[in-house]
Amino acid sequence: MTQNTPKEPKFRRRAEARPDEVLDAALSLFTEKGYARTTVDQVAKRAGFSKGTVYLYFASKEAILEGLVRRTVEPVAEAAFETMADFRGDPRPVLAQFLRAMAQALAVPKTRAVVMIILQEAPVAPNIAALYRKSVLERALPAMIALLAQGVAGGHIRAIDPELTARSVIGPMIAHLLLSEVFAIRPEGGLQMDRLVENHLTLIFAGLDPPVGETP
Repeated sequence: MTQNTPKEPKFRRRAEARPDEVLDAALSLFTEKGYARTTVDQVAKRAGFSKGTVYLYFASKEAILEGLVRRTVEPVAEAAFETMADFRGDPRPVLAQFLRAMAQALAVPKTRAVVMIILQEAPVAPNIAALYRKSVLERALPAMIALLAQGVAGGHIRAIDPELTARSVIGPMIAHLLLSEVFAIRPEGGLQMDRLVENHLTLIFAGLDPPVGETP
């Protein structure tokens, strides 16, 4: 007689899925109405839960946004930190890997939506700016600056300012998003994030080339 494998109770599987369901509901509302005009009550209603159930997982609306950052954006920064940390050599392949990973992540609508919420709300909500800075920027930027600095020290790239160059590496991605998502100015064919990255890499790598005769 064949024994059936016991299945996990439905209520338990449902409970484990609730945080993601809350985050999905919040993201749709933040995108439709804006972060400031969305309430926890509305998030709960969209998710099909009571307000009390939402508070079991997230203490506030800000905590919900933090959950979205941790779920969608922070993994990209974490991967960048791990790749760049303690790297020695020509930084250009690592920069290419990072920017291509960013392009791949931003091609996903949910990830792009979270980044746009941060960009749009941060100027008027210091707590949101601080959250994104702590979760993403304070890890990824120092790692990129150190990567560029060791590249200069080793003679792999020309003598640039590592901090300003890190901004130059990331800046076009943000500008491209703003042009596309805020001003609806897009290249022919849509967002084209992958094409932007490859074009950007061509330009920035040419600028990082060491002067002739100074290659290591």
